[in-house]
This record gives sequence, C-alpha cells and structure tokens, in this order.
Amino acid sequence: MRNWGVLGGVAAALAAGIYVLWGPITERKKRRKGLVPGLLNLGNTCFMNSLLQGLSACPTFIKWLEEFTAQYPVDQRETTKPQHLSLTLLHLLKALSCQEVAGCEEEEDVLDAGHLLEVLRMHRWQISSFEEQDAHELFHVITSSLEDERDRHPRVAHLFDVHSLEQQPEATLQQISCRIRGVPHPVSSAWKSQHPFHGRLTSNMVCKHCEHQSPVRYDTFDSLSLSIPAATWGRPLTLDHCLHHFISSESVRDVVCDNCTKIEAEGTLNGEVVEHQRTTFVKQLKLGKLPQCLCIHLQRLSWSNQGAPLKRHEHVQFNEFLIMDIYKYHFPGCKPCQHNPSLKESVGMALDVKDGMRAPRSASAQPGRTKALFVNGACSSPTLLPTPGTFCLPGIPDYSSSVYLFRLMAVVVHHGDMHSGHFVTYRRSPPSAKNPLSTSSQWLWISDDTVRKASLQEVLSSSAYLLFYERVLSKAQQHQSQEYKSEE
Repeated sequence: MRNWGVLGGVAAALAAGIYVLWGPITERKKRRKGLVPGLLNLGNTCFMNSLLQGLSACPTFIKWLEEFTAQYPVDQRETTKPQHLSLTLLHLLKALSCQEVAGCEEEEDVLDAGHLLEVLRMHRWQISSFEEQDAHELFHVITSSLEDERDRHPRVAHLFDVHSLEQQPEATLQQISCRIRGVPHPVSSAWKSQHPFHGRLTSNMVCKHCEHQSPVRYDTFDSLSLSIPAATWGRPLTLDHCLHHFISSESVRDVVCDNCTKIEAEGTLNGEVVEHQRTTFVKQLKLGKLPQCLCIHLQRLSWSNQGAPLKRHEHVQFNEFLIMDIYKYHFPGCKPCQHNPSLKESVGMALDVKDGMRAPRSASAQPGRTKALFVNGACSSPTLLPTPGTFCLPGIPDYSSSVYLFRLMAVVVHHGDMHSGHFVTYRRSPPSAKNPLSTSSQWLWISDDTVRKASLQEVLSSSAYLLFYERVLSKAQQHQSQEYKSEE
C-alpha cells in the first residue's frame, strides 16, 4: 500500500507540473485583440525574432514576397516542409502581421521561427540558435539569400515548361495595341524584380585643380549603415547628423586626372610625352536610387584606445516621417522638382498618404523649408538641453513639399553591451480587417514572446539600432503618376 501511495503522489505531482507548464489543452492561451503573435526564443534567437517582427511591419516587402513566390507551383507554396527562403519568410511574416488566416485574434500568441534557420542552413549559412548574433548581419544574410534565390531562376520560361506557358492569361483584342513611337517597354519578370530594400549609391569625384568631373559610379545597397558622429554638448544628435556625415565630401589625394594630363600635353611643344598629372579629388556620396523600404543601421560599435570593443549608447533623435530629398543625387542640369512641377504648388498643404493616413500639418509651412539641412529628428527647442528623464519632442517640418518621404514602420533596439544583450522591437500594429490598406497609428513593444502596446513617444525616445521606413506618396505625386500612365 505504501508503494501505491508513493506512485500516486508522483503521478499527481507530474500531472500538476504538466498543468502548470502547458495548462489545459482545451484552454490554450489566445492572443489579445489588437496585438500580434510573439516568437519563441530558441536559445539566443532574440536577434532573429526582433528582425522578423520589424520586417513583418513592412507591407511593401510582404507584397513583393507574394508576387515573387507566385511563380512557384501550388504544391510547393502549400507545403509545410521548408524548401525556399522566400516561401518560408512569407509564411512567417504574414502570420506575424495577422494575414495568414482570417480571424487572427483567435490564433495562438507564440510562433516558432526555427524552420527559418533550417532554410538558411540550406543556403550554407552556419547560424547557431545558441550563440548571440547580430540582427543587422542577419538582415544582410536574408537579402543576399533572396537575391541568390532570384538569380537561380531563368529570365524566360523553358521551351518544355508547358505548365508555365499554359498559365499565361489570354490577351483580349482591346489589350493588344501597336506602338509607333519609341521602343516597347520590356516585359517585367517577377523572378528578376529587385527586393524593395534594394537601392543605389552614387560616388561623384571632382578634380580640385581643373574641376573636371569623373563618371558617376553606382553601387548597390540594401541598408544604410550610418556612423554616429561625435556629440556636441548641449545639442542632441539627430538622424540628419548621421545622414549628413554619411554623404559629407572627403578629399582623395594623389589621383591621376586625365583632364589635367590632357591640358598639360596640349601646352607642350613637338608632342612631348607628359607624365600623368596627379591631383586631389573631392569625393561625395549620395543616394542615386532610394528604395521603397529603407533600412537604416546606426553603428553603435566603437573601439577603445586599447582595442577593446565598446558600445555607444547615445540617443539619436528620429522622426515618424523621414525627408530624404536633400540626400538624393540629381543629374547635372536636372532640377530636383523638374519632373514634377505640381509639387511646387503643394507647399504648405497637408500631405495625404496613399493608404489614407494623413501626415501631420506643418506648424509654419513656408516654401523651400525642406531645403533646410537638419529636419529629421530636429528638436522643437534646439537651444534647450533636455533634462534627465525627459524627452524632447521633435519638431514638425513641412512634409507636403517632399518628393522622397518615408514613414517609420519599425524600430529594433539593442539593450546591453558588445558582449551580451537583448534585442526588442517597436512596430506598428497591423491594419484592421475593415481597412487593410490603412496604416495603424498603434505601436507595439515586442520582446520574443511578450507583446504589449506602446506609445509613439516611447518609440521615438528609444535608442534605435535598426530603423525601418517605407516610402509614402502625396496626392500630388499620385495625380502626376496617373497622368504619366495615361500619356503612355
């Protein structure tokens, strides 16, 4: 009898432990209304969880994944076994943005993203879930792997790919037209479309001696990695300071100038051979092509005099809306607003964003205000130093005259030092089912499987590590683009 009592006590304790850990099966914990699912921490995977939450707040990126994965057969798209990075990523991001199934409020509140690591290992990336990693490095891994997946597919369908050829929609007589002017536009292929984080940098070099400009060089980027300049006492650091420091010109010495060599040769007699003239060039970076989704990485790694890694904890002020006009490269002889003159008349008007959300009206709308150097993250009272424990609200510049305007969608924050820490994410709540094209003004704070609501002021006061912005259009730009399409 005593043995039976011991066995009964052990069984009762085991049942109680199972109940405490998992709870009754019929009463699984459901996600609260207005929140999104959290992600299970598989060891030290907060770097992956925070990045996925940030990407899920970018609807343009999710839409691109939908269009990209539509090229796969249906059986591959519906399988649960990880095969392609794009499909795995799409399923995760749609679930995190409450788009995977209807009635997302009734779904479980914690998801497992471990199969994403399995797919990345198939791309020969050795990522351990038990070692601390960097969220920005994982972002590069994902974008480069998506580019590899895209480049593996042919530009045109194979001759014997009957299924792909039969899926082509039949063109009606009204859709068939003949162009008599210009060259027909090439047919776009979803396989070869660049992801929305893809952008281009321009490198411009000008000789100081003869002012000859070398050909502009273009380089691609998927994120802007900005160093944080040294802070000035009494003046807060802003995102504009980092952007201006990124594109600031620098002198490059001892560069061969072909134009100076040519001028020197023309001044010699009897065609004497002239040595290559070496001068100093001025080099400047600008943004040649701004992406639809802009990822900004604030470099918080620094080094001590002894060579030890240190983390910079300065707060860099940023706004909900980001104006990038002054950082955009324009071809010589082309005015910034020459392609869209209607924007000049829209100065001082409130901006109506394409999905129905209205940007804040400028406090004092004046023409040319966007030409100011520091408008992103500028403090409303720049001469006052914020006291400890308070946050200086950013000023509201004039967004209506901006051509390259972006809206904040998510912020990834790192707590800790260079040796250990934790990543959390601030992101926008998904739009309601009644208005799926709108943008929610409700912000969420997410730490792995913990999700709560947050205010915009809390978001703007965070020490950002990664910033995710999406480009928005004004009514004037939408009207202009419609006119271009009608003219074509």
